Amino acid sequence: MALKEISHHVTRPGRRNDDPEVTIPIATDLVTVPGVPTREDDVNFYSREFPLDSQSVIESAASEWLGPIRRNNSPDSLRQLTYYAKVVAPFAEWVKDCGSQGPTTEASGVDVTELLRHKARELGCGEVGFTFVDKRYIFKSKMNEVRPELTNAMCLAVEQDYEMTQQTPGLASQWTHDDVYERQGFIAQELVGYINSLGYRAQVSGPTIAYGPAMPLFVQAGLGQVGANGIMMSPHFGPWSRLQIIFTDAVVTHDKPIDYGIHAFCQICQVCTNRCPGRALQREKVWYRGAHKNKVTFKRCNPMIARYSDCGVCQKVCPIGAYGMKPVMDHYIETGEVLGKGTHDLEGYELPGKGYYGPGELPRFDRETFEMPRGRSEDWMLMQFRDKLIELKDDPTVDRVQLWKEFREKVEETINRDFLTEMAMDSGGELS
Repeated sequence: MALKEISHHVTRPGRRNDDPEVTIPIATDLVTVPGVPTREDDVNFYSREFPLDSQSVIESAASEWLGPIRRNNSPDSLRQLTYYAKVVAPFAEWVKDCGSQGPTTEASGVDVTELLRHKARELGCGEVGFTFVDKRYIFKSKMNEVRPELTNAMCLAVEQDYEMTQQTPGLASQWTHDDVYERQGFIAQELVGYINSLGYRAQVSGPTIAYGPAMPLFVQAGLGQVGANGIMMSPHFGPWSRLQIIFTDAVVTHDKPIDYGIHAFCQICQVCTNRCPGRALQREKVWYRGAHKNKVTFKRCNPMIARYSDCGVCQKVCPIGAYGMKPVMDHYIETGEVLGKGTHDLEGYELPGKGYYGPGELPRFDRETFEMPRGRSEDWMLMQFRDKLIELKDDPTVDRVQLWKEFREKVEETINRDFLTEMAMDSGGELS
C-alpha cells in the first residue's frame, strides 16, 4: 500500500513527437500552487521601482574578474571556450537582427499553436510551451530592443546529453552545455524562418543574447517549476536543459502554469543544498522580488562556476535530473523517501584538483576563493584607480596623467563591449 495519497496527475507529451505521453502522480502533501507562489503587488513594485537587469550588467565587475580564471583553468578548457566563442559569434549577430525579418507570406489568422509545437519538437526541443510576454521580466537595458508587437512567447527547452552531464563538473559537461547552445542556434533559425513562412514575425531571446530571464515565462507556460537549485525543473529532464524563448505575433493559445509538486518536494529533498561545494544554496525559501523561492548566493556560486568547468554539482545530484520526475514521484508516493538520497550513485562527485566527495562530504576552500569584486566594472575600476592614487600620493615619480589615461582607456573598453555577449561566452551562455 502506498504511503502517500495522490492529489492529482500531470500528463505531459513524450520527449519526442512519437514518444508516448508521461503521467506523473503528485502527492497530496506536495501540493502548493501552479507555478511559483507570487505576490503580484510586490512583482509590480519591483518591476517599476527596481527593474530587472542581467547579471552581466549589474555584476560586470565579477564577470571581468572571473573570466580570466575560467579561461586559465586548463589548456583543454581554454580550447573549448575558444571554439564555443568562434561558433556562437555568428549566431549572436543573427539574434540581434532576426526581429527585423519580415513575414514571407500573408498571415491566415488561424491559430498555429500545434503547428509550431510539432515543428519545434521535430527539430529537437523536448519541452515546448506558450505564454504571453510579461514585460516585468524584460531586462531594463534591453527594454527598447524587444519589438512591442510581439506579445506571445514560445518557450523552448533542449535536453543536454545525459552521459556527459553525469561527468559534472568537468570538461565533458562543459562541452555538452556548449553543444546544446550550438544546436539551439540552428533550431532558432529554422523556427524563425518557419514562423515567417506562416505570415508572422519572430525575435529570439537566448542563449547568446537574452532579453530577460527565461524561467518566469517557462513556469507560466506550464513547463516546470523552479527548484531549490534556482533552476527550472522540467518533467522530462529535471535541471538538465537549456532554455530559449521566441517572441512572436503569431496567433497561439497560451498554456497555463502547473503544480508538479516541485515547490514542496525540494524542501524535503535538499540534496542539492547539502552537496553544493560553494555552500551557495539556501535551505529556506525567501520572498524575493515578489516570488517565494530558494535564493542562490551569487558570491558563493560564481567562483565555483569559474574554477570548476561551470560546476553544475547542484544539477548532477538532483534526483529528478538523474532518474526522471515520474520515477522520483512514484518512489516518494510509495515510500515517503527521496529516490537515491544518501547514496554515492546520486550524491558523489569529483572536483578537479580537489578529489572525490561522497554523501556528507564537502570540499574546503580558503576565504580568498570567494573574494571577488561586486557591482558594475566601471565602479570597481574607479575604486581601484582611487586606491592607486592614495597608495602613490607621496611618490613624486608617478606620472598621474598616464594613470588617468590608462583608467580612461579601461572604462571606454567596458562601454564598447557587449556585456550580454561577453557574459554568454564567459559563462557558457546561461543568462536565464
